[in-house]
Amino acid sequence: MEEPRISKTEEGEAEPQRDKGMLIVFFDIRGIVHHEFVPEGQTVNAEFYCNVLRRLREDIRRKGPKLWCAGNWLLHDDNAPSHRGPVTREFLAHKGIITLSHPPYSPDLASCDFFLFQKMKLQLKGRRFDRVQEMQRESQNVLGTLREQDFQHAFQQWQRSWDRCVAAQGDYFEGDVAQT
Repeated sequence: MEEPRISKTEEGEAEPQRDKGMLIVFFDIRGIVHHEFVPEGQTVNAEFYCNVLRRLREDIRRKGPKLWCAGNWLLHDDNAPSHRGPVTREFLAHKGIITLSHPPYSPDLASCDFFLFQKMKLQLKGRRFDRVQEMQRESQNVLGTLREQDFQHAFQQWQRSWDRCVAAQGDYFEGDVAQT
């Protein structure tokens, strides 16, 4: 998690700006399954992430009992160290959570990056919040505006990006044409 930025007041005194926060979101083709804000000052390490995954599993069990009983859901996250560490891998294996590997340097395959956070940035652009709670409240409001069709469209985009990645045999590409 980033340290608070320091800015100068008109009088020249340094004051911390605490207008940054971290949001963790899990969603499927129907909408948000689980989300939570990382507490201020909390490092997102493997232990913290495993606790998030426990809460995610509970939300899946509670909100999607058919999905839970079938056990046919899988997890796609990016390559953050907390997602790939031995503690996390052991937790996932122990709980039988199937994961979809994420190729390195592929933000176009991370649906939070190309879909969710882009939508949030557009709606929150240019706004300043005096308190982290205000930012969290407005972020939740943005999440609440997303419709099922937005998530369906995101998964269609995701599928197209995966197809392009496979066609490029994992090589880096930009735009609509794979780079050779």
